[in-house]
Amino acid sequence: MKALLISLAFLMQAPTDSLPDLSRPWSLQQCIDWAMEHNLTVAGSEISVEGREIDNHSSRMSWLPSVNGSVGESFSFGRGLGGNNTYEKGNSSSTSLSLGASMTLFDGLATPRRIQLSKLNLEAATADLEKAREDVSVQVAQAYVQILYNYEIRDVAARQVSIDSLQTERLQGLYETGRASAAELSQQKAALAQSRVTLVQAGNNVRSSLLDMAQLLEFPYWEGFSVVRPDVSFSSALLPDPEEIYADALGIRPAIQAEKIRLEGARKQIQIAKASYYPTLSLGGGVGTNYYTTFATQGFWDQLNSNFSKYLSLSLNIPIFNKFSVRNQVRSARLQYKAQELQLLRAEHVLYKEIQQAWNSAVASQAKHAASLEASAAAEDAFQLTKAKYENGKATITEFNESLARLVKAQSDAVQATYECLYQTALVEFYRGRPLSL
Repeated sequence: MKALLISLAFLMQAPTDSLPDLSRPWSLQQCIDWAMEHNLTVAGSEISVEGREIDNHSSRMSWLPSVNGSVGESFSFGRGLGGNNTYEKGNSSSTSLSLGASMTLFDGLATPRRIQLSKLNLEAATADLEKAREDVSVQVAQAYVQILYNYEIRDVAARQVSIDSLQTERLQGLYETGRASAAELSQQKAALAQSRVTLVQAGNNVRSSLLDMAQLLEFPYWEGFSVVRPDVSFSSALLPDPEEIYADALGIRPAIQAEKIRLEGARKQIQIAKASYYPTLSLGGGVGTNYYTTFATQGFWDQLNSNFSKYLSLSLNIPIFNKFSVRNQVRSARLQYKAQELQLLRAEHVLYKEIQQAWNSAVASQAKHAASLEASAAAEDAFQLTKAKYENGKATITEFNESLARLVKAQSDAVQATYECLYQTALVEFYRGRPLSL
């Protein structure tokens, strides 16, 4: 009841366009599209990209001059400086107005390199976002394949219940006519009960896998959720060599691109640190005026006009000795560059291992798939023969049930191998830049 109330409260607050339509089964692409819009990990990466966009804009605007205005009011009691620049006795006040601007003309090229660095940071954040989307896509595909597998296992269990039910009805009739013993009937009823337990468990596995997918997609509710069961087909074409896949992946995988961009950013950091060795040239200028009371000999506007002043300045700051701080900054930037080189190399090694594992799993799953189909077909033939023998009184109920159990296991293994092969093959193509599809 508490969970129901929480769900209802959520639905009342959530906008209509954020609620999933569960009236129809969802395809894999629909699940992936929904995850791209609602997954929290992806949303966090999108926020990071927006933050980098703001940083990039701020760095580009650093070329512009700084302009500031000020207004001041001061009061003097007793002897003070008046508007005619002489000291007189008496209370007075003055109003000052000023407007100034300043900008850096040269800072060792630190500013343009900071702009370049901020652009690289934005590109790296965008690559991280793409990687987050890919990771979620893989997770959704895994969950989707698990649902399909559980669907098939439930169907296998339902067929077993159907076979056991028919066999139980047959034995019941034989028992009533005296052609089957009570022990045979009891044994078959026990087999039927066990088959129903297996079917219930298979149904629970389906619900659990649907719940896992719904939670991955951040659904506010999930009752009624189901997925499309696509037609499964496989190509007999050989998989490309792992080295070829790796060569393709190096140029397109966002995880590698992000580390390469960060390596270039580390190079910019070295250049920015070295810029502090150079002098800094700044330009400044402004205008100002004052108005005095008590000692005033002119009116307000006349004083503002008479006291109006302008200035223009150039400032050259030459670094001579900075306690080795710049040198240490450069050394730290170089160490960061070396660390980023290792990070890129580590990412490339991880990618290579992932591709090797995916390729090996795909090859093994293809072989397992072919063998499991043959085993399933052989188990089907054996079961039909045993069934015919049993119906003709040439096989026992135990032999019949054992043959049925072997058939169910062979069919379950074939289903598992089918979807494992489907997913592993799609994963290999995914590393080559193709979207995940079943």
